[in-house]
Amino acid sequence: MVDAQAGSPDRIAFGTARARWVLAATALGSGMAFLDGTVVNVALPAMGEDLNAGISGLQWIVNGYMLMLASLILLSGSLGDRLGRRRLFVVGVVWFAVASAVCAAAPNLEVMIAGRVLQGIGGALLTPGSLAILQTSFQPSDRAKAVGAWSGLTSVAAAIGPFVGGGLVDSGSWRLIFLLNLPIAALTVAVTLRHIPESRDETTAGKLDGAGGLLATLGLAGLTYGLISAGDRGFGDAMVLTALAIGVVSLAAFVEVERRSSHPMLPPGIFANVRFTGANLVTVVVYGALGTATFLLVVYLQTVLQYDALTAGAALLPMTLLMLTLSGYAGSLSERIGARIPMTVGPVFMAGGFLLMRRIEPGVEYVTAVLPGVVVLGIGLVCTVAPLTATVLNSVEDHHAGIASGVNNAVARSAQLMAVAAIPLAAGITGDSYRDPMSFKNSFMTAMVISAVLAVAGAVLAWVTLGDRTSRRTTPEAVTTHRHCALQSPPLSNSPTRR
Repeated sequence: MVDAQAGSPDRIAFGTARARWVLAATALGSGMAFLDGTVVNVALPAMGEDLNAGISGLQWIVNGYMLMLASLILLSGSLGDRLGRRRLFVVGVVWFAVASAVCAAAPNLEVMIAGRVLQGIGGALLTPGSLAILQTSFQPSDRAKAVGAWSGLTSVAAAIGPFVGGGLVDSGSWRLIFLLNLPIAALTVAVTLRHIPESRDETTAGKLDGAGGLLATLGLAGLTYGLISAGDRGFGDAMVLTALAIGVVSLAAFVEVERRSSHPMLPPGIFANVRFTGANLVTVVVYGALGTATFLLVVYLQTVLQYDALTAGAALLPMTLLMLTLSGYAGSLSERIGARIPMTVGPVFMAGGFLLMRRIEPGVEYVTAVLPGVVVLGIGLVCTVAPLTATVLNSVEDHHAGIASGVNNAVARSAQLMAVAAIPLAAGITGDSYRDPMSFKNSFMTAMVISAVLAVAGAVLAWVTLGDRTSRRTTPEAVTTHRHCALQSPPLSNSPTRR
C-alpha cells in the first residue's frame, strides 16, 4: 500500500471484516500504552515499598517513561513515514513488551527506571503509528468513523486501567501489571502482521532531525534530573546545578537547531499563529497541574486514607467517565461559540477541583470529600480538552495538522514531566516524606494550591490569547477525536506527520 495522499486503490471501507482487524490491531497496541499509563500510578506505593524508593524514585518511575515519550514522539512520526508505518508500529509494540518484561523483573529501583525509559521509547514508536495506519488504510470518507472507534476503544483501556492495576496489586503483585502487556503485545503483533499492509510516504525527502531529537532529550532529561535531585541534594549541589545547566543549554541549542534546519521536527514558524501558541501555553499549565495532581492523589489516598490500590484507582473513574460521555458535546459547543469561553471556564473548574481536594483528610467519606473534587475537575477537563484540541488543529493549514497535533501532544507530556519533577519539590515532598501521613498531608494540600494557581493561569492565558470567533475550519476528524479521555495528553490527530 502506498501513502494515502498518493491515492491507493486498496483502501478499506469501515464496517468490513478487514476494517475490524485493522482497528483491533491499532487499538490493542495503543490501548496497551494507555492502560500502562494508568495502572502504574495506582501501583506506585507498592512499588516504592518493594524497591525502597523515596518520592524521587516514584517521580522517576513516572518521568522516565514520560521523558522519552515527550522527546521522541515527533521524531517517530517522521520515522514511520520513511521506514514504513506498520514496521515502526510493530517495532514499537515489541520494544514496549520487552521493556515491560524488564520492569516486571526489576530487582531494584535503578533497573525499574531503566525499564520505564525503554517503555517510553516503545510508546513513542507505536503511538503515532497507530493513527497513521488508520489514516493510510481507510478510505477518506471512513477515516472519521475509524478514528472515532479507535478513540473509544483506547479510552476504555484507560478507564479500566485503575481497576486492572488495583486488582493485580491487591491480589498478587505490582509486577503483574507489566507482565499483562506481554500477551497483549503478542496478539497485537500477530494481528498486525497478518491483516495490515505496509505503507510509507514515498514523497518524504530530507534527513531526519536526529540532532533535534537528541537535544530535546538531553534538555528535558537535564531539567528533570536537576529538579528531582534538588529535593534530596538541594539546589546548591554541584550535580544538580550541572544537570540544570545541561538542560537549559541543550534546550536553547534545540531551538537554534530547529530554526536553522531545513526539515525540523518542530517547525518554529508554526508558533507564529497566536491562537496556536496560546493553546499550547494553556496546555503547558493545565496539563502540568493535572499530571501532578493525579500523580499525587492516588499515592495520597493509599498513604494517608489507607485505601487499597483498587479503591484508590477507582476513585478517579468519575473523571474519566465524564470525559468519555461529555467531551464530544463540548467539542460541538466550542465549534458554535468558539474556544475562548470554554477554555477559560474549564481551567477555572479545574482549579476548583484541586482546591476541593484539600478537603480530603483522614477519616472522611469518599462521597462527601473525594468525589466532589474529582467531579468538578472532570467537568473542567470536559470544557477544556475538546476545544483545546480543535483550536490546535484549526489554527494551522490542513497539511500541518499532523505536526500541530504532535507538537501539542509533546508539549502536554513535557509539561507533565516538568511539573511532576518540580511541584512536589515546591510543596515540600522530598525523600521518604510521602510515607509519613501527616507530613504528606500538609505537602499535598500545598501541591493542590499550586495546581489550582496553574489552572487559573491557564484560564487567563486562554482569555488573552484566543479570539471570540469560532474556529476557521471544522472537519469531521476534528470532531471525532474529541471523544477521548485525554488524561495524559491531548489526543493525537489522525493526520500523518509530514516533513
